Amino acid sequence: MDIQKIFCEELENIFTDFLKNEDEFLRWLSSKETEILFDKNAEPIFIEQQKKYEAVSNEVLAKTIDHTLLKPEATKEEILYLCNEAKQFNFASVCINPSYVELCAEELRSSSVKVCTVIGFPLGANAIKVKKNEAELAINTGAVEVDMVINIGRLKQHDYNYVLDDISGVAESAKEKSVLTKVIIETALLTNEEKIKACLIAKKAKAEFVKTSTGFSKGGATVLDVALMKFIVDGDMNVKASGGIRNRQDAISMLMNGAERIGTSSGVKIISSGD
Repeated sequence: MDIQKIFCEELENIFTDFLKNEDEFLRWLSSKETEILFDKNAEPIFIEQQKKYEAVSNEVLAKTIDHTLLKPEATKEEILYLCNEAKQFNFASVCINPSYVELCAEELRSSSVKVCTVIGFPLGANAIKVKKNEAELAINTGAVEVDMVINIGRLKQHDYNYVLDDISGVAESAKEKSVLTKVIIETALLTNEEKIKACLIAKKAKAEFVKTSTGFSKGGATVLDVALMKFIVDGDMNVKASGGIRNRQDAISMLMNGAERIGTSSGVKIISSGD
């Protein structure tokens, strides 16, 4: 039995059905440049988001932020400072490279701030086994959330079974330890069709989040991408907006249009600007 062929056909059928049912929304969405308005199918989803975040308090906003430091030159002292900021502002997590997971887990042990790390970062081109092993090592040293980058080239060449195995290898290991998996699809490199398919594959792999960007590619999060991703996975997964979110207005716009988590290195600025 050709599992690869069967899954490829299944995904194409799911995609075709999705377009058939939601084509009007997608045409409308692709014609917009800035603000999300709503068609009748999308309206309930986004009205709920608007009610939730339109008058958001600093406390609630802080708990949506993954306080991030992923630059390659980050030092131990900078990572410790990041942890102290995260504790001070009560952010959802710190998001750091895997070599600092153990340090952050120890530093944040007595706080509510979670340790999040990245897998296959930033290119997503590592072998499946390498990503799985990297995730398991990170989890065993203290990570409770992992943000993994898909193999973007394999998605583009329609090797969907590979992408499914790639995500599943990390997600299954994470679930064994009650760890969340966020799947970075790098929206700036994808067409709308590829974004939809990436989200559908991540949903099939039973990850908890889809995430827009690494922040290391040619573009970051956009409101339209967040809205599209939310529309695809609503009810099954959450959306994390990441890449280029540097002020409070941008963060709240992402939340109101579908995100439940924000990845940013500007968390302190975002929260402080609401005082």
